[in-house]
Amino acid sequence: MAAEQAFVTLATNDSYARGAMVLGKSLRNHKTSKKLVVLIGPHVSDQSRAVLHKIYDDVRLVDVLDSGDTAHLAMMKRPDLGVTFTKLHCWTLTHYSKCVFMDADTLVVSNIDELFDREELSAAPDPGWPDCFNSGVFVFIPSNETYGRLLQFCTEHGSFDGGDQGVLNGFFSDWATADITKHLPFIYNMSSIAIYTYLPAFKHLSVHRYGANAKVVHFLGATKPWSYTYDPRQRRVRGDVAAAAHPGFLLEWWTLYSGEVVPMLMREYGDQPFCSGCEEDAGESEPVQTLMSSAERKQRWEQGQADYMGIDSFDNIQKKLDVFLK
Repeated sequence: MAAEQAFVTLATNDSYARGAMVLGKSLRNHKTSKKLVVLIGPHVSDQSRAVLHKIYDDVRLVDVLDSGDTAHLAMMKRPDLGVTFTKLHCWTLTHYSKCVFMDADTLVVSNIDELFDREELSAAPDPGWPDCFNSGVFVFIPSNETYGRLLQFCTEHGSFDGGDQGVLNGFFSDWATADITKHLPFIYNMSSIAIYTYLPAFKHLSVHRYGANAKVVHFLGATKPWSYTYDPRQRRVRGDVAAAAHPGFLLEWWTLYSGEVVPMLMREYGDQPFCSGCEEDAGESEPVQTLMSSAERKQRWEQGQADYMGIDSFDNIQKKLDVFLK
């Protein structure tokens, strides 16, 4: 019997738990044959844990301070890397022969089981600095030995960006040059920054529809999908839509969340107060922006009808770039 393989994500609080729920549902909806694993922090509520248990095969509570002597000692030396240490727990999942880690702010829009044909450490270039990989999606092989070496690297070298991406790029320092087969195509970790910096390439990927060849969308930046509110009846999102990564994919995230995840959360919360982010009536007290479908927005761009005074204005594009670069 072949050893099992798994997609892995991490949720440190209820907001990211909701992202993990949508990610898990998107993987299920696209018929993955792999197991689903979520690492959760102690601040995830009982209700969110219950929903995660229904979506994921394996829900594991991880806490750096209580995860064993090695991690505890590392944490004492470098408390600034607490969240990073939590993410590195994925290497302890030695029940699985190979895994693909995905940040909870990603959305799968096509089956990606073929990623398990790749070797450790396979990842897509980061749009901000292509000689670094983006740690939002990567293929790895669980190993307690690798986990220990990663913790040692953390304590000795820290992280050049203060987070897990700096640690992992420092540890897998030959990624850029050693083996090109470990460079995942950008469609496996597609972020908004590339659309605005190289629009012709994105249009080339969109022959049939907006983002047609995308497989994983990564909502980079400070504003996450769950930062907005949504009217399911009119398919409207309230908030600074111009700051969103791919408005069409943001709408897809909310459609999945409101239709499949919110009912599960409502059952767990019962009569308890619960804010899903969905609204029966978007109201008129704040500006409400309707997201165009992927096809509509693509068509407008191709016809030279981009909304230069609104979502596609230079100021909004510059704002998105500023948010991402921060």
